[in-house]
Amino acid sequence: MNLSIYLTPVNLNELKHERWGNYSLGKSVSFYQGEEDGEVHLRDYNIAIVGICEERNAVNNDGCGSAPNSVRNYLYQLSAISGINKILDLGNVLPGETVEDTYFAVQQVIAELGKSQVAVIVLGGSQDLTFPIYQAYEKLEQMVNVVSIDPMFDIGDMQAPLDARNYLSKIILHQPNYLFNFSNIGFQSYFINAEELALMQRLNFDVYRLGWTKSNMEEVEAVVRNADILSFDMSAVKFSDAPGNSNVLPNGFFGDEACRISRYAGISDKLSCFGVFELNPDKDKAGISAALASQMVWYFLDGVAGRKSDYPVSSTENYLKYNVTFEDNDHLVVFYKSDKSDRWWMEVPFPNEHKSKYVRHHLVPCSYKDYQTACKGDIPDRWWQTYNKLH
Repeated sequence: MNLSIYLTPVNLNELKHERWGNYSLGKSVSFYQGEEDGEVHLRDYNIAIVGICEERNAVNNDGCGSAPNSVRNYLYQLSAISGINKILDLGNVLPGETVEDTYFAVQQVIAELGKSQVAVIVLGGSQDLTFPIYQAYEKLEQMVNVVSIDPMFDIGDMQAPLDARNYLSKIILHQPNYLFNFSNIGFQSYFINAEELALMQRLNFDVYRLGWTKSNMEEVEAVVRNADILSFDMSAVKFSDAPGNSNVLPNGFFGDEACRISRYAGISDKLSCFGVFELNPDKDKAGISAALASQMVWYFLDGVAGRKSDYPVSSTENYLKYNVTFEDNDHLVVFYKSDKSDRWWMEVPFPNEHKSKYVRHHLVPCSYKDYQTACKGDIPDRWWQTYNKLH
């Protein structure tokens, strides 16, 4: 596919590339220059960076469409990362004549990168773009897991046109349905009504309050490790650390916590799309939010450099295996521990007739705490939620 019909190359002069040091990240990135470069051989790269300058379906955040180059300005001045040297900046998807045109372009670009097994960093743009990113995975014919870092669930009005506050309802209702799991990290209870919370429970989705998350950051790693797509709403970061958003909040994650979550996303062998949305340069007077977003992307890349390729999807032979039997002897939970990373997974049985559909999901990322819970005679919540979905 000729991606140049959807993408506009980055103007390096606008990025002030003359300021990049010899050992800066910008010096280790390849920049696609459009048709003059001819066809891009995507398989020569491990990671692609794509900006999406679309904001027409943002909610009270006009201006976020200009964020991609603001983030790049800070990102490429940061230090190069050892072990990461196959990064391609494909430029920006500019707004189409209609927002649906933009969505179509996003689907095509993300799908093509997925087929080439290139992980993609998306610089938004408004968060409704998560929906066409999700749709791109339909072309890959696989069930997917989505994780959202967001103070709200973004279910909104299911009957209303797509926007940044109801994109999740569009994902849930989309047919064919290839969403296996959705997780929200960092929701703030006073924004969530009882019906929304009940819906999350009925669908066996994982939702984690901000307070719990901040007190259990190590547990977040297992949640993120299970994702194919991570969508990060910058309004999840508190105003003091990221003021560049029209929907800023007094509570939220600190900047270092946002970077930590981003690194967790990077070290996940499974995750193939990391998106940062809702950054608004018009509200970011001192560039604090763009600087933070660039550091989040840097930590994602640092995580990718540290990937261990130990996701046990094909074989569990080289893992420590722990069988936990419960008192009634009717239940057995099998845990696997990687000798490369000390990370944990647990096995959830599923019907043989659905083997091809669910093979990527029956080994559930978990933590040592889940193993301890099982040893005390309680089946971990993660196990039950996955079991209910598989059956």
